[in-house]
Amino acid sequence: MSDVEMSEAGKAKIIDGNAIAKQVRQSISESIAQLKSTNPTFHAPHLVIFQLGSSPASSTYIRMKLKAAEESGMTVEHIQIQSDAESGATSGTGVKKVLEAVQKANQDEKVSGILVQLPLEGAGKTEEKAVVDSVDVSKDVDGFHPENIGLLSSRIGEPHFVPCTPAGAIKLIESTGFDLKGSNVVVLGRSDIVGTPVCALLRKKDATVTQCHSRTKNLEQIVSTADVLVAAIGQAEFVKGDWIKPGAIVIDVGTNYIPDSTKKSGQRLVGDVHFESAAKVASYITPVPGGVGPMTVAMLMNNTFQAAKKAYESRRAKQLTPLPLEIKEKVPSDIEIAVAQTPKPVALIAEEIGVHPDEVESYGRYKAKIELSVLDRLKERLDGKYIVVAGITPTPLGEGKSTTTIGLAQALGAHLQKTAIACVRQPSQGPTFGVKGGAAGGGYSQVIPMTEFNLHLTGDIHAVTAANNLLAAAIDARMFHEATQSDKGLFNRLCPAKKGVRTFSKPMLARLHKQGVNKTDPNELTEEEAAKFARLDIDPATLTWNRVLDTNDRYLRQITVGQAPTEKGLERKTAFDIAVASECMAVLALSKDLADMRARLGRMVIASSKAGEPITAEDIGCAGAMAVLMKDAIKPTIMQTLEGTPVFVHAGPFANIAHGNSSIIADRIALKLAGIEQGDDESRNGYVITEAGFGADIGMEKFCNIKTRVSGLSPNAVVLVATIRALKMHGGGPAVTPGKPLDVVYTQENLELLEKGCANLGKHIENAKKFGLKVVVAINQFTNDTPAEMELVQKFALNAGADYAVPANHWAKGGEGAVELAKAVIDACSEPSTFKFLYDLNQPLKAKIEIIAKEMYGADGISLSPEAEEEVARYEKQGYGGLPICMAKTALSLSDDPSKKGVPTGFTLPIRNVRLSAGASFVYPLVGDMSTMPGLTTRPGFYDIDLNPDTGDIEGLF
Repeated sequence: MSDVEMSEAGKAKIIDGNAIAKQVRQSISESIAQLKSTNPTFHAPHLVIFQLGSSPASSTYIRMKLKAAEESGMTVEHIQIQSDAESGATSGTGVKKVLEAVQKANQDEKVSGILVQLPLEGAGKTEEKAVVDSVDVSKDVDGFHPENIGLLSSRIGEPHFVPCTPAGAIKLIESTGFDLKGSNVVVLGRSDIVGTPVCALLRKKDATVTQCHSRTKNLEQIVSTADVLVAAIGQAEFVKGDWIKPGAIVIDVGTNYIPDSTKKSGQRLVGDVHFESAAKVASYITPVPGGVGPMTVAMLMNNTFQAAKKAYESRRAKQLTPLPLEIKEKVPSDIEIAVAQTPKPVALIAEEIGVHPDEVESYGRYKAKIELSVLDRLKERLDGKYIVVAGITPTPLGEGKSTTTIGLAQALGAHLQKTAIACVRQPSQGPTFGVKGGAAGGGYSQVIPMTEFNLHLTGDIHAVTAANNLLAAAIDARMFHEATQSDKGLFNRLCPAKKGVRTFSKPMLARLHKQGVNKTDPNELTEEEAAKFARLDIDPATLTWNRVLDTNDRYLRQITVGQAPTEKGLERKTAFDIAVASECMAVLALSKDLADMRARLGRMVIASSKAGEPITAEDIGCAGAMAVLMKDAIKPTIMQTLEGTPVFVHAGPFANIAHGNSSIIADRIALKLAGIEQGDDESRNGYVITEAGFGADIGMEKFCNIKTRVSGLSPNAVVLVATIRALKMHGGGPAVTPGKPLDVVYTQENLELLEKGCANLGKHIENAKKFGLKVVVAINQFTNDTPAEMELVQKFALNAGADYAVPANHWAKGGEGAVELAKAVIDACSEPSTFKFLYDLNQPLKAKIEIIAKEMYGADGISLSPEAEEEVARYEKQGYGGLPICMAKTALSLSDDPSKKGVPTGFTLPIRNVRLSAGASFVYPLVGDMSTMPGLTTRPGFYDIDLNPDTGDIEGLF
């Protein structure tokens, strides 16, 4: 017989659990150090141990685990919660607190493993099970979760984690060199913690397992057949030596205390096996203590290490599951395509890009808000690649920037397996019900559900409308009250005594500070200070704040307010703007966080006083209330494309008087989610595709000179969208008018006209290069475009300085039609950004305006009206001269005249007025007549939009 079959000289070899456990801990420590050296962002595993009550036995076990974690190179946190008996709380309070703490740890990315120390003092078995079951299965390092137990018993499944004591027992058996395959193993015990799981593990090792318990008949005879005995029956020295087969391996899991007068405590620890008699028969045996106990703790450390590795790999994994597209040769209408696709639940989309469940605020099944806390969680992550999509000077029909943005995101995410997030603006209801239609993209490159995207979404525009109109109402009310009250009466009403005490509100203190008054008690103000504080003295001629409405309504372009008898004849002329033209919307888009938005709302200048001082929303007193109305609007909305890739929809500032880009917050969150960790291979990097409104001379220029200045983000490349249709128009083709059929020159090949019009594309390429950007021209293919026309534009673009020029057919083919475009974008982003600004902010306002006019539009110079000259002087005097410029100009021409196509020359750019958006932090010159309230045509789009009364479906939405 071998040593395994018979003990040598009648003495079993001791299986030293302490020594083996030490080796395991040392191996874990070395593995952690190795991982950290090759992966700088891999942090040491972090174990959290929860204890209810203060049981001495539990506390002893926890101290062992704390020491083992330290030796293994891990961090550990012991959270002890008072039992109901200790705190005097009602029954179940302690268990509830443990459950709450476990849920918090489940959601904490820094926590690798969670251990609930059993028993929970004062808790019943049902309550204990509820707590154990509440541990996230991916952090259940004890291996007690029902899913882990179930998978352990499965022949084809593997548990996330194996229970520690059974795993330790197997490790001890294997340390002897014994081959378990085909061997007879007897397991004494049927607990869920040891007996049953150890049987499952042994079966997976191809052992023949007999599971017994204290009531098993012929137990002694069964034990005597075992090559390996695992005793976990919970009875002191239950198994005698004469039961054991000579040469068997004995693994004693028992921990029992028996009286022993020789010990100071009066008791000693023994196992389930009578050690002295068994050691004379067995070949190997585990002592108690010093056998299975240390191994249980060591395997807990191993499970925690494995949990940390799995979590790290999971965070780095590309998990997107694309939605298949059913492409039809004859492309159906946008809404038909959109409703034919079944979206993924928005929670799944968020999970796929690494957003935690507690960072998602669902608005139904297919749209949700993303909490800004994700930015803090991912602050150490490097940003992904940043691409802005712009376009040539468009026709009134648009050239497909939104469609290209979505198609490119689909190509990168669904076809090239990159993390790709599109960031787009929320569309206004003005164009949706007017002429242009929705802005969800088109064909097989859309945001879905497109009906929700185009209608209300998560209510951000309504929040902006409410905040804007609250300020408008406050302005008129303040002007009325100042006109009808004395200084003293006004002050007393602004600071009334409440229970005999007068106080200043927060915005009042801000106004006092602005005036250099540091007093906080209204009673301490001098008569002069009180009068200056109370009376804003707004100059009505300088008032720029209008009410807004998210509907095209030409009859609100000029209105008279104050006609009711109660307003005492204080009438004035004013107007409504469309909601997305509100400075509140621009503030939303340019805010970096909630505090920044609150500060920007307060800084918005609504007029000047008669003394020439700027009057702000903070002076009016309602900036805080406006921030409350917009507190949820600051969170980006997450949706998806037709192919199931993520889209962030956020903010919708007007693209002429504002900067026409989606929000900084959406871009920042997207860049972190798409980014990589320090030390990661560059090939893992993801892409954020953000869209800039109108032509590149407007949207891209403002993106570069305004948005990136505020955000501090540097774009890697620009995608310039060009169409054959628009280029033919710039070559001299007839006007393209919404609602009218296209002229034949746009539906048939015409290379001569096209070649002339390419000059417009060339100018936009030149402009993009001035910002140091890589330029990728996307030739958005329409149905009537011919191969010769596409080739002509491609060659021209490359000769004009574009880095890439790629035909794209994403409208008809989805992401597949933009794969070559996506590859060009990846290549363009392979080198570090060389981005630079067009002008220095320290230059005078007029100089900055002139630089844009000359460099971007090709003007010979600028001409300011007398009013504009006065406004520039006033803003510089008030301290706003260092702001960037946001040109309000037609999008239909590089010049101020929309009828001038191609690349106009020999013109001077007229500046009619100059307006200030102090909250958004830019000055916007008005070039010609710019309408901020569109009108409805004779035949608006709402004629086609209806609700199916039988199904509730929306019909006719473009």
